[in-house]
Order: sequence, then structure tokens, then C-alpha cells
Amino acid sequence: MEIDLASLKPASRYKLLASLVTPRPIAWITTIDGMGRVNAAPFSFFNVFGSDPALVAFAPGNRQGAKNGEAAILKDTARNIRETHEFVIHLVTPNLTSAMVTTAKSLPPGESELDAAHLTTTPSLCVSPPRITQASVALECTEYQTIEIGSNRLTLGIVQHLHVADELIEPETLHIDSTSWQPIGRMASPDWYCRTDLEGSLFQESRVLVYTN
Repeated sequence: MEIDLASLKPASRYKLLASLVTPRPIAWITTIDGMGRVNAAPFSFFNVFGSDPALVAFAPGNRQGAKNGEAAILKDTARNIRETHEFVIHLVTPNLTSAMVTTAKSLPPGESELDAAHLTTTPSLCVSPPRITQASVALECTEYQTIEIGSNRLTLGIVQHLHVADELIEPETLHIDSTSWQPIGRMASPDWYCRTDLEGSLFQESRVLVYTN
């Protein structure tokens, strides 16, 4: 089957691309707003793109619901990074999948995704947003640049500090124990994920709202 993407609506393009370009790592991101309130949200249009400097990129989209002609409504993550230029990326292990999905839901203003997911935070060392205590890996980042292409938004970040749970790393060699480090990957939209153990099995984790990134 041949598909002319230019002739499809953006939602259809997303459905195809997000279901075919898999598995993808998940950036579980904490930010803070100008009032110091912490936001947490996952994004699977994400990866690492260099080591000199340590470069990461992810795509925080807009909120759904803006009608034709209306200005796009930034998601909290994009708005907070615009204000503070800092964020923390966490990678998701199987035991945190449900909590991660909980933070993907849209909550009323003032309600904390972290509280809803029963998560706690620990102060970061180099940036203002805290890291999620329960996460085994966290990347403290500063915004390098955010590029807008059409309705897409691509945020480039420089990793300033890395937190890795002691049991995952050999301090002298910096070798990561691949038998212990097995984060989940994002598969077909909207509910499919994969494990990165030897079986590499697929599983579903439903959410109220469909992933938009």
C-alpha cells in the first residue's frame, strides 16, 4: 500500500508514524512553572543525539482542543521550559509504567500529576526542577533551543548532570548492567509498550487520553 502523507490529516499521520517507528524511548519529564509548581508528563518523540555536548531532543506538542484559527495552547511542559529553560528527563522502568501513564492524563489546574501517581521528588543538583525519586535514571537538562516547524515543536537540551541508581553502574568503568537496566519502550499508539528484557514482550497500559507525542 502506498500512502501520500501530505494528503492525510495530521491525526492520521501521527497514527501511522507513531505506530510504525517503534520502539521509542520515553522521556518522562519534570518541569516547574514561574510559581514553582512541578509538572510531570511523558513524551515518546524523544532520543539522545550526541555526546559533545550531551544532546537530547524531544517534541512537546500542543494541547488538544484548539479550534481552527485559534492560537495553539502549549502543554505545561513546553510552557514551563519557555519560562525557566530547564527540565529533567527520566527513563521509565516496568514498575513505573502505571505511574507514568497516570501523569499523561489531563488534570484540572493546580492538581499535581505527581500526587495523583503517588510519586515523590528529590532536589536536582544543577537545575531547578526536581527529579522523580522512584526513577532509576534522571538527566538534568538545560534548554539549548526550541524549534517550531509547522505545528511541531522540537526542544533541544544539553544534559548537565546524570543520576543513575548505584546498582545499575560500575563506578570505575561506567559500565551499565544491561541485565538490570531494562526500560520500557513505546510501541503502537495509543496503548502499546514493550519490555526490553530477553523476551521483549508487548503489553498494553490504557490511559484516559491518547498520547499526542
